[in-house]
Amino acid sequence: MRWALVKVCLAVTAMVVIAFAVPLGLVIKEMARDRAFSDAERQAATIGPTLTITTDREELTRAVLSTEPGGRGRLAVHVPAAGTDGSVLEIGTRRATREDLETVGASGRASIADVPGGSVLLQPTALGSGGIAVVEVFVADADVSHGVGTAWLVLAGVGIALIVGSVAVADRLGVRMVQPARSLAGAAQDLGEGRLGTRVPEEGPTELRSAAVAFNSMADQVVQLLANERELAADLSHRLRTPLTVLRLNAASLGESPAAEQTRAAVEQLEHEVDTIIRTAREQRPQTQGGQPGAGCDASEVIRERMGFWSALAEDEGRTVRLAGVDRTVRIPVAGPELAAALDALLGNVFRHTPEGTAFAVDVHHSGDAVLVLVSDAGPGIPDPDSALARGASGRDGARGGVGSTGLGLDIVRRVAESTGGDLRIGRSVLGGTEVRIWIGLDGGPAERARRGHRVGRRSGRRGPRGGRGRNAELRGAPGAGPDPRSRS
Repeated sequence: MRWALVKVCLAVTAMVVIAFAVPLGLVIKEMARDRAFSDAERQAATIGPTLTITTDREELTRAVLSTEPGGRGRLAVHVPAAGTDGSVLEIGTRRATREDLETVGASGRASIADVPGGSVLLQPTALGSGGIAVVEVFVADADVSHGVGTAWLVLAGVGIALIVGSVAVADRLGVRMVQPARSLAGAAQDLGEGRLGTRVPEEGPTELRSAAVAFNSMADQVVQLLANERELAADLSHRLRTPLTVLRLNAASLGESPAAEQTRAAVEQLEHEVDTIIRTAREQRPQTQGGQPGAGCDASEVIRERMGFWSALAEDEGRTVRLAGVDRTVRIPVAGPELAAALDALLGNVFRHTPEGTAFAVDVHHSGDAVLVLVSDAGPGIPDPDSALARGASGRDGARGGVGSTGLGLDIVRRVAESTGGDLRIGRSVLGGTEVRIWIGLDGGPAERARRGHRVGRRSGRRGPRGGRGRNAELRGAPGAGPDPRSRS
């Protein structure tokens, strides 16, 4: 495309230059000829006054030699004699034929005749005696073409400069058009080969800029779709950890038989495979969309249901459980399965990373424009909360949980909170261990507007881990409570 544009521009410019330069060169040549013969007419006129006064040979010879062409032998005067024999008095060198001289003398009109080496101007001049003399001025070919060659060279130089300039401009325009197209083609090839970070500079003509914008948008969408697919695989794999935790705890109570050992080994292998799937599938966090109008759930109902499930495991391990703030309806813009997955991730971490017998609590606080969910435990705590919030580096090292943690559980919780304009924080709980605070915005605004209820939540949590197995029994009998996990073994 670049060379085609250059060739087209070269052809068009060359035709334009030829169309103007050739006629202009011919005009210059004609102007040089006219100038030479105009000078010859002026020189011929200088001898006219002398011819009107005298026809004496000596006087006329001195007058001819006093002129510039006469001194160079280019001026001649032909005066008819006074007799009737037709003789002619010639002064200077004659170059024209007698027939041409007779014709001009008879007609009385100037004429130009070709002679060897140039041309002659034959100018008739009236004599004082009534006759007609003919003044002959020789004009050499060099005088006729004087300056024409230089003018033609200038025209040729200007034409070549125009052609070269137009080719250079066309080449630059071609580069400006072709380079973005090549970049677009190369980026498409790179994207097809799996280099998803490839993008195209948005430059060049308007059409190519639009194509680059569309390509970059398409590439972003492809990356987003792939990231969402990987994230979905990782999230679904992570949700398998809840039943795996139940299987692991139930397998621990099977005794020391070969079948029990095989079951525990199979559960451990399954946990390892799930962790591998999570690490392999997870690459980029997708953009989580906030709750749509009309979507959401009753946080109190979902938390009661999940606590009914986990309280049975807590009773098996001798853990004290406290649940507060779920005695009234609390609507939040989060789907029920999403909230359940987030709560399962946090409680699964408690069971996985704290010793048996460690107490934990779940508190729900409603501050008007936000809902605060606190999950706290009396375990050893998290030495580096920032690393725990980073995906792939949970930093939660407990008695049993240092191995197999991918950090995706906290990321699931964080995405649920951020989808409503809230956020996720990790701190020290009043029980002495870790406290995970989930801020859920009710109007999709910034999380800072919800933090006004933080002091209320902390004061409510200071009541301590009172209650215990009696509370667990009450939860198991609550409506919507999950099945006893011990029956799944």
